[in-house]
Amino acid sequence: MSKVTVVGAGNVGATVANVLAHMDIVREIVLIDIKGDLARGKALDSFQQAPIDEYSTRIIGTEDYADTADSDIVVITAGIPRRPGMSRDDLISTNANIVTSVTTSIIQYSKNPIIIVVSNPLDVMTYAVHKASGLPSNRVFGMAGILDTARYRAFLAMELKISPKDIQAMLLGGHGDTMVPLPRYTTIAGIPVTELIDDEKLTAIVDRTKSGGGELVKLMGTSAWYAPGAAAAQMVASIVRDEDRILPCCALLNGEYGLNDIFLGVPVKLGKGGIKQIIELKLNDAEMELMQSSAIAVGEVIEVFKKM
Repeated sequence: MSKVTVVGAGNVGATVANVLAHMDIVREIVLIDIKGDLARGKALDSFQQAPIDEYSTRIIGTEDYADTADSDIVVITAGIPRRPGMSRDDLISTNANIVTSVTTSIIQYSKNPIIIVVSNPLDVMTYAVHKASGLPSNRVFGMAGILDTARYRAFLAMELKISPKDIQAMLLGGHGDTMVPLPRYTTIAGIPVTELIDDEKLTAIVDRTKSGGGELVKLMGTSAWYAPGAAAAQMVASIVRDEDRILPCCALLNGEYGLNDIFLGVPVKLGKGGIKQIIELKLNDAEMELMQSSAIAVGEVIEVFKKM
């Protein structure tokens, strides 16, 4: 069974570890944080849950990267949230330094891990980790699309008063305001969503999805963690089980969708070894225009990083 390291014992990282432990599909989870006691405390709390919820996965907390040795999969959640008065460039600089340092430390002890990036700004942080790791692009990718589609599906379920289990959806592009919703690829038990909801309500749901993270920050005063943590755990599960799930992930594009040298959300086949295939959907002109606009916005942020 696999060994998984989760970097960052904050709300998101601790949730990744806890959700993954409940799946009972990995041998060991290492929760690492510069605040070693925080990591140890959350790991201990999670493992004390094991006899109650009946899972065998061991969870350890640490601040020592030697404990992450020979990890098969690493989930990076480390970084700081944007604070009042902080520019986007400040956030990029600070978090790029953090994820680059983390990646260097991970690679020192694990030769060929798969790395899933959750840190924000997601698209550029995934780019930074890819550059720092030296790993092939099928082994470095970001979690955003699963969270975005989950929010979209949750809002649809609330509006239609149905189970979210029956909703399938796909979103492309950058994580945030420039994401590209695809109502044409949204179905409910196989029924096109456009047959069950009018255009005005669907547009409102799409707009709410785009600002879904911001809505939660306003409500709680901090970023979300349950859904993001579960989304990252789902990616780990698809890899460990070699499920070949088709999931939207932030992946390096080299020619797909007419784009190059950019990390952007696209559907991929995710299984053993990481990304097995990038799926190129046949977008119509309006969808392709939105995808190109999203790529421009993400590309501008990546250029900021390259100049640092």
